[in-house]
Amino acid sequence: MMETVNVKNIGLRGVIVADTKVSFIDGQEGVLEYRGYRIEDLARNATFPETAYLLLYGTLPNTSQLADFNKQLQEESELPAHLYKTFKCLPADANPMDVLQAGVPLLAMADPELTDDSRDANVRKAVRLIARLPMLIAAWHRIRQGIDPLPSEKSLTHTANFLWQLHGVKPSEKMAQVLDTCLVLHADHTFNASTFSCRQVVSTRAHIYAGVTAGIGALSGSLHGGANAKVMKMLLSLKDENDIAGWVKKQLESGERIMGMGHAVYKTMDPRARFLKEMAVTLGKETGQERLVDLTIQIEYAALAEFEKRGKTEIKPNVDFFSASVYHLLGIPRDLMTPIFAISRIAGWTSHIIEEKTGEAQVKPALYRPKAEYIGQYCGLMGCKFEPLIER
Repeated sequence: MMETVNVKNIGLRGVIVADTKVSFIDGQEGVLEYRGYRIEDLARNATFPETAYLLLYGTLPNTSQLADFNKQLQEESELPAHLYKTFKCLPADANPMDVLQAGVPLLAMADPELTDDSRDANVRKAVRLIARLPMLIAAWHRIRQGIDPLPSEKSLTHTANFLWQLHGVKPSEKMAQVLDTCLVLHADHTFNASTFSCRQVVSTRAHIYAGVTAGIGALSGSLHGGANAKVMKMLLSLKDENDIAGWVKKQLESGERIMGMGHAVYKTMDPRARFLKEMAVTLGKETGQERLVDLTIQIEYAALAEFEKRGKTEIKPNVDFFSASVYHLLGIPRDLMTPIFAISRIAGWTSHIIEEKTGEAQVKPALYRPKAEYIGQYCGLMGCKFEPLIER
């Protein structure tokens, strides 16, 4: 007799598949930690390069270590010539996430250490990926507009350099700082869909670029990284709506979702969302676009009130809800919002990949091989009788 499917395990929800030292989440209490450090402390005090170093090496860098790490990022911030040539052959309306996913293997082909699977070599490859993904996205954005990509500006920070290459204008210190904090907040989130994809792929002993390519594919989905772009689409569609509370109520009564509300893990407000809300308010004032931020907050309050009426108090704003307006206020096009997520999460992905490859958090690395419950046609151990084509 066939076994009954355990619905609790659908999608591997609640199933522990590996150990990790990279990050920790307590969804009930709204806690997120990188290597034991609370996200609140990191967001207030650490830069993205400091955070990336912490994820890769397990400790916060001292002054000389951070200087050396920033130097490595600058030295590796060049793209191979064949990548530019390839990008110029792509359709200008190509989805940026597809371009990003195609670009990573192009980087792999130019890596002289591609087949070296030692920890040191993989850390160097991780640094290259952290340095080059922002350049790849900025290069594509300019190429699709018919203009040449810009070289790195060595005097700028990692984050400011990306905004410079994207817009062709050096950003204000405040703009660069806001994006840098966004990157800190998005750098890792334990075994989410994209991180699991990275680790699953490299468990086969595939190289780090293959794992990252898989992670980007998973991130492109609307239930994962693509959600922030959907939040922005929602906000733009409501710019002339006068009755936000009425719209929210109607949306929920018709069985539709409020984009950016609710999370698979958090049963309270996503700790990252608190920072993004503050940054949205600050940027709204600085750019004179308070209306967009006010609209976001109106939706938040109306949605929370409706969820409370329905006894769904665990549904709160997630990281996408406010990151959409923050990215928009930074001048980032809607279709680049998910790629921006990737230039942050690359730090977490590569840290998890290295952990998976080295077995640093488990006894021995093992090939991921989950089991599926077959619920299709069953004709006993002998199988169904095959009928020749002429008799069907």
